Amino acid sequence: MFDKLTIFAKANDLALHAAARQSVIAQNVANADTPGYRARDVAPFAETYQPDRTDQMRATRSGHFGAGLATTPVAEDNVVYRAGATSPNGNSVSLETEMMMAAEAKRDHDMALAVYKSTLGIVRSSLGRR
Repeated sequence: MFDKLTIFAKANDLALHAAARQSVIAQNVANADTPGYRARDVAPFAETYQPDRTDQMRATRSGHFGAGLATTPVAEDNVVYRAGATSPNGNSVSLETEMMMAAEAKRDHDMALAVYKSTLGIVRSSLGRR
C-alpha cells in the first residue's frame, strides 16, 4: 500500500523545479544592468515533469547505467529565454517581471510543501498516529 506514494515524488519534483526557477530569477536580477544579457526562465513544470516510467530499465546497483549520477534533469537543460522588450544596451531584464516570477516560484514551492504536509498527515492518520 505504501510502496507507491508517488505524490511525495511529485511534490519533491515541484519543489526542486521552484528552487531552480528561483535560482534563474536571481541570476536575471543580478544581471539586470549587464549589457546584452537576455532574461531567462525555466520551462513550466507541466512541460518538464516526467514521472518514472515502468517500462524503462532501472539501475540495480551503484555504477549501473550511471546510477551514481543525478537522476533529475539539471536546471540548465530546462532554461529558456524569456521574450520581452530590450533596453538600448540589449538587456531584456525587467525587475517588475522578475518580481512577479519570483512570487510564482514561491507559490509553487509553498504548494509543494502543502501537498507534502497534507499527504504526510493522511499517511499518519492511516497508521493510527496523529
